[in-house]
Order: sequence, then C-alpha cells, then structure tokens
Amino acid sequence: MTIEHFDVVVVGAGISGIGAGYHLQAMSPDRSYVILEGRADIGGTWDLFRYPGVRSDSDMHTLGYSFKPWTSEKAIADGPSILAYLRETVSEFGIDRHIRFGHLATNAEWSSDDARWTVTATDISTDTSTTGGERREFTCNYLFMCSGYYSYKAGHTPEFAGIEQFQGTVVHPQQWPEDLDYAGRRVVVVGSGATAMTLIPAIAKTAAHVTMLQRSPTYVAAGPDKDVVANALRKVLPAKAAYAVTRKKNIALQQFIYGQSRTKPARMKANLIKRVRKALGPDYDVATHFTPTYNPWDQRLCLVPNGDLFDAINSGRASVVTDHIDTFTPTGIRLQSGEELAADIVVTATGLELVTLGEMRFVVDGEPVDFAQTWTYKGFAYSGVPNLASSFGYINASWTLRADLTCEYVCRLLNHMATTGTVQCTPRLRPEDAGMPERPWIDGFTAGYMQREMHRFPRQGDREPWINPQSYTRDKKMFRTSALEDGAMQFTSARMPVAHTG
Repeated sequence: MTIEHFDVVVVGAGISGIGAGYHLQAMSPDRSYVILEGRADIGGTWDLFRYPGVRSDSDMHTLGYSFKPWTSEKAIADGPSILAYLRETVSEFGIDRHIRFGHLATNAEWSSDDARWTVTATDISTDTSTTGGERREFTCNYLFMCSGYYSYKAGHTPEFAGIEQFQGTVVHPQQWPEDLDYAGRRVVVVGSGATAMTLIPAIAKTAAHVTMLQRSPTYVAAGPDKDVVANALRKVLPAKAAYAVTRKKNIALQQFIYGQSRTKPARMKANLIKRVRKALGPDYDVATHFTPTYNPWDQRLCLVPNGDLFDAINSGRASVVTDHIDTFTPTGIRLQSGEELAADIVVTATGLELVTLGEMRFVVDGEPVDFAQTWTYKGFAYSGVPNLASSFGYINASWTLRADLTCEYVCRLLNHMATTGTVQCTPRLRPEDAGMPERPWIDGFTAGYMQREMHRFPRQGDREPWINPQSYTRDKKMFRTSALEDGAMQFTSARMPVAHTG
C-alpha cells in the first residue's frame, strides 16, 4: 500500500475544509496539503441536506467567506445557491485540485518519534460487497479536522411509542427521499427548530395541510431575505468593498442582538413575542405556541424569511400544535391531551446526533484519546494532543466567522513552527491552571442536541487559553493578536512524551 505524505491533512470538504484550503494557500503557501472528503462531492451540510426549502438561517455576508464576496441579491440563501457559491470558490482558487473524494477518514495515530500523524481512510469509490473499499494511508505533520459536529450517518430520532403500526411514511430531514410526494397529503412535522420552520412553508405550498407538532415553543423572528444595504452598496462600490462593509455591519448586528439577549432577556423576549403577535393577529394563541419558557438565545433563534411561516399559518395551510406524543396510531399520532392528528406523512425534524471530530478514532503514542478528558485550547485544540486542530463555528452567529479565525490561527502556528524549527506544538496545562474550575465546552446553551452529547466533548476552564467563548469580538483578539508562545502551547523540536489528558 502506498503511503502519501503532506504537510497538512484536512478532513472534510464542507465550508470549513474549503476555507482551510484557501488559508493554507494564502498564508502558508510553502505547505503541501490534501483534503480528504468521505462523500462524492463538496459542501458537507449543503450537499447532504436535500429537504424542501433547505436554506441558511444566517445571512450569507457572514456565512460566506471573508475572502470571497457573496454577490447574490438574496442574503438568506437556499441550499443550491450556497452549494454553487462553494463550487465557485474551490474552482476559483484551485482548491478542487487538492480534494480526494470518497476518502472516509476513520483513524488517526500520532507518533512523537516521527512527529507526524498517520491518517487511515477508506476509499469508498473502490467499495464492493466484499471489501467495503480499499484502505489508504496518509501521513502529515499537522492534522486539521473540518468534518463538522454532527453524524452524517443519521439524524436524531427519539423512540416513539407505536411507530411501527403507523401505515404512512416516516422520514427524517437528513435522509429525505428524492421521490417523496407530499402534494395533497396530510403532513405532521415533529419539532420546532430551524429545520421544521424551513420545511413547513415549502411543503405547505402543495400539501393538503401541514401541522407543526412541538413539545414546547421556540423563539421566532421574521426578517427580509434580501439585505437592502448590501444590494445598494454593490451599485456604488466594488464587490469586495461592498461585501466588507456589509459583513462588518451584520457582524455588529449579530453581536448586538446576542448581547441584548444575554443582558436584557426580558426586554428581548417581549419584543420578539410582540412581533409574532403582530404577524399572526390578536386572536392567535401566541402564549401557547410561540412563547418559550427559556430566555432568548438559551437556544438558537429561528429566522423566518419574509415571514413565510406566518403566511402559511394565516392562510390555513399550516397550523401549530403544542402537546406531547402519546403514541403513533395506524393513521396518525395520538397526543397526551387525547387529540389525534391524522397524517399520511410524519417528518421527524427532531435534531442531529453530535459527534466529536468526525467519528474518527485518535491515538497518541499508542494511547487512545478520550476527548472528554481533555481541556479545550481556545476552542480549537486539545490539551495533550499534538499538532491537531478542529474547526467548530458559532452557535450564536454565523459558522464561518469562527472557521475563518481558526484557519488564520492554524496558519500562524504553522508559520511559527517553520520559523523556529520546531516540529510539535502541544497544549498543556500550566502550573497556575491546576485546580481550574470545569465548565461544559458549550456553556449556557440549552438546546437538546447539545445537552445530549456535551459529556463527550472537552472541558473548558475559566481563563484563557482554556476557553471556548463563542464571542467573535473576543475570538478576534485571541486568534489574531495573542502571543503564540503563551506558556500553554508548548513547541518542541524533538520527541517529547505526550500525556494526552493535559
């Protein structure tokens, strides 16, 4: 078996991995790299999800890359438009030449003796019924995980009583069948997150009726899908300048709204509920269906472009039911209240299955890594684990904002190592960090899909660099201007025993 060597191996060719390729070329052009993508195409989320109406819930002037202006009229874009933007990016910058499709990375082993990772991937393109695909090996000095935070195998579906007796169709949005015909059918969408609120207006156009069945309400905010400021600026400024101004404006707006939600939650809640009442009218039961018990941004705020969900409800094509499922029946769902919802199709928009670092197995000098026993270093690396970074964006703003910053910092590290002649960089707790209080890796965010899996993620502390602040303002300083030699990131030029627990 041939083993290929690169300075950097990037895992994943979605938004994060494509951004990593660009930054490596722009900031560390002397480093060779390859991107291993398990699927047959780029895009990650935007290639995987094919359900009706799939779109961003962040504006594309911040979800887009800092180096690649978004020039389309709609700022809240549909999935195919986002995928087209990513295709244009990899072609324009020659990143496509570095991607190996159908290479599913499964294992990574670090050797301090060699100062390198060995990454094992299964070449799915060679899959047969007997082999499952040929094994490929890649070695690298630095491993950059850009594989996202959820499992591509399946979404999260709770155990529903009686589901086996339901005579209709049950589908999860993550595995949406291309041939699913919902025209003229009664559809129940279980869940009230961003996916449900995207699906319902799209399905309601042709379905007999769509019901959103939720256990509890979610905060919803309507807004235009076009950024009038951005579209006006592009008429008088070059595309890059207009994009930069719009991006700065939208980042500031995101940070303001999130900050107000944390410091003045009661005022923010009242404002959000007031806007929903205005959209749905005085007779609608907003208290039951659109008034959450938690504070704004304890869970992600759902965006409704142009109020399309409210339009579907007002037209009678869609409705909301707030109740708990008792059991599925042959013809629908019986609720704990005793009401039964008739359904031909049930969509379980019940969330994702979070995973750590692409569901891969990691070994450091012969010892398996349990990331739950590590401390996060600036939210992108792990105590005791050498030459490894992972990209994880924001839950309270656009993903790409943090992905871009992470790429910049990785390149800073690589360039520093080249300048100093070091081959290994390992985050380690300093003496003053002994007894540091532990906090969850994502703190203060109560969404179920996060809470189910936080015990598998690294811990964060109460001081830099052992934090994951989820704050663009703080991250900009931490990633762009903080000292690389901070006493916690240790650089070595020869073998140093690794204790991956930090």
